[in-house]
Amino acid sequence: MAKFVEMQVDSIRVHMPSGQHVVILKEKETDRYLPIWIGIYEANAIALKITGITPERPITHDLLANILQSAEMRLKKIQVTSLTNEVFFARLFLAVNGKEVEIDSRPSDAIALAVRMTCPILVSQDVLDKAGVFPEKEEEQDEKLSIFKELINSMDLPDLEGPPPPEKS
Repeated sequence: MAKFVEMQVDSIRVHMPSGQHVVILKEKETDRYLPIWIGIYEANAIALKITGITPERPITHDLLANILQSAEMRLKKIQVTSLTNEVFFARLFLAVNGKEVEIDSRPSDAIALAVRMTCPILVSQDVLDKAGVFPEKEEEQDEKLSIFKELINSMDLPDLEGPPPPEKS
């Protein structure tokens, strides 16, 4: 049976060169992160909830959460179950009339529901092994930057004293 690790939403980011949105999940027990590329609408849905902003009218994920609650269904947990060809897969686990129902979902929709219905966000250990990242330690970053520092320090550049003179028109 697959092992799952509990995560929490750390942030929503925008990859500036592409304009793509990324939800960053953080492992609760360590400093391991899982970036998942998501659509703008799902990013907005997650961001609205985690920042505490309530839109005037319910957005799609609010509507679905309201329907589930009205039908007395409870979202017990979500699981990001696999990663195949750079596509993440997830499952919703609902309590319905005393039994557990499992539903296929995109991770972005599952996370948007999980933050609304306050249920655990779980990620397969296999997925974390494939796509999880640990932030670089400061000394590793310094080591990688040292080559650039050496290059810049070895360059023979003229001294720059003050701002350049204004151009004459």
